Amino acid sequence: MSFNSFGNLLKVTTYGESHGTAIGGVIDGFPAGLTLDFDAIQNELNRRKPGQSKIVTQRKEPDTVEFLSGIFEGKTTGTSIGFIIKNTNQKSKDYNHNTNIYRPSHADYTYDKKFGTRDYRGGGRSSARETANWVVAGALAKQLIANININAFTSSVGDIFLDKPYQELDFTKTENNIVRCPDETTAEKMITRIKEIRKEGDTIGGTIMCVAQNVPVGLGEPIFHKLHAQLGNAMLSINAVKGFEFGSGFCGAKMKGSEHNDIFNVDGTTDSNLSGGIQGGISNGMDIYFRVAFKPVATIMSSQQTINSENEITEITGKGRHDPCVVPRAVPIIEAMTALVLADYWLLNKTRKI
Repeated sequence: MSFNSFGNLLKVTTYGESHGTAIGGVIDGFPAGLTLDFDAIQNELNRRKPGQSKIVTQRKEPDTVEFLSGIFEGKTTGTSIGFIIKNTNQKSKDYNHNTNIYRPSHADYTYDKKFGTRDYRGGGRSSARETANWVVAGALAKQLIANININAFTSSVGDIFLDKPYQELDFTKTENNIVRCPDETTAEKMITRIKEIRKEGDTIGGTIMCVAQNVPVGLGEPIFHKLHAQLGNAMLSINAVKGFEFGSGFCGAKMKGSEHNDIFNVDGTTDSNLSGGIQGGISNGMDIYFRVAFKPVATIMSSQQTINSENEITEITGKGRHDPCVVPRAVPIIEAMTALVLADYWLLNKTRKI
């Protein structure tokens, strides 16, 4: 399998399967001399790990990261940073029922047709467990661009939406509830809805909004590596993501230019920010904000029609430990991938000026 790397100057290459011995990765291009906060890195993993609340999968993984190289006496050395996260709570027998059956809307069918084989234990490489690697790399990237504030939060679950503008939200309250919504009243409704869906043996989708503040002007490339394109690439690489929009998004298609244009002030700022902090593929110094849409988890605890490897019609019922809604655990993943993109372009920008 090719294409296990992400990034340009700051590049992350990952390995591992959901039910294998371990997952991990190598980070190349990270500058030397940065003193790392290891507690902060582990905290990011704790935000993503399974088993953290009653509305997520109950797989119990400590997700403790061990660094193998590229760090000496707490500082980065400028060489490859290798790390490993051991799997400790696999229950591969939960997947014995689908060794030759394709789960609807999973990667089972496409992996099998592409490679001629597949790891049926939790989806193997296609499992969202892979994203723990991204969170480690993103946690380092956050410390590299510490002046940039990146905050993601749950903005909807099913048809329950957080209607307040992000400017009115207190991001410090995002971690105050298990659904990671900074508005307590909306969060309670979301949690109740997820519990109802779980009791029904079903799943539900939702959206996450991310806001990056204090981003310097000039990040991004004018043509094929536009900043918003790379952010979209990062977000659409996350398991279960079905949509990405930044700034005015699809709503902008209904507006007139006179309504949509962000008028400049003398200091280069704009009173409105329908551009979403990016113009011509390059950051303009305003807040970068975007939304990411997640589909419902494909594994449901009721019978569905499907086919097997012989193309015969059969049925399958979900078993094992699964998220009824992936959105709460995806919040730190969104932040991590945002940090990786911004840090990569921040480094690239440093090569452009004397």
